[in-house]
Amino acid sequence: MSAETYMSAERYARIRYFLSQRQPSLTLCLEQLHKPHNVSAIVRSCDAVGVYEVHAVWNEKPEFRKGTAMGSENWVYTKEHSCIEDAVDHLKSQNMQVLVTNLSENAVDFREIDYTQPTAIILGQEKHGATQEAVAAADQDIIIPMVGMVQSLNVSVAAALILYEAQRQRQLAGMYNTQQLTEQACQKMLFEGGFPRLREICDRKGLPYPHIDSRGHIDEDVTWWKKIQLTDKNLQ
Repeated sequence: MSAETYMSAERYARIRYFLSQRQPSLTLCLEQLHKPHNVSAIVRSCDAVGVYEVHAVWNEKPEFRKGTAMGSENWVYTKEHSCIEDAVDHLKSQNMQVLVTNLSENAVDFREIDYTQPTAIILGQEKHGATQEAVAAADQDIIIPMVGMVQSLNVSVAAALILYEAQRQRQLAGMYNTQQLTEQACQKMLFEGGFPRLREICDRKGLPYPHIDSRGHIDEDVTWWKKIQLTDKNLQ
């Protein structure tokens, strides 16, 4: 067990850096997406621009495509909701403006939105788009202007375009210069990402996650370590 009491200085610094770039006030809500390669590509784009958590409403959760996601699913949390109304209520309770990609008379160019505000973007199902319930619950319809014969983009491409516009605005506003995540949230992801085997043991045994110090070491007393080493039967 002692082989995993600390992570390398390089890995600790890398995780700390990406945590400092996370934008918890920017998120997507995936409504009934079902194609694994689309979901995986979207999560990969979320990780790239610093999205901390994605929200989802689906009847059946698609499997991540490991080659498409490139491990990003390990660094972006997914929060599931039973229906789109519950998802939007949750997002609005966090004072987020809720946008939906939807071609309508009221839709505005996605670049006209102020993404420095807390923002959630609903992306509808691949074939039919956002539901009427999603459109009714959202604050604003947005579109990606196109001049070709086809009037829609692949949903993962649309997600990337919108997210990078949000990133551009937030970078100009200096929002990536100050850590947005709480230290508690950082500690959780430091342990989950830095100590995956111990994380599995903690989850299985229902043990609290340890504190990670500034060197990337687990800072816990002997009692915690003894609980880690006890068999599940002895813990009962």
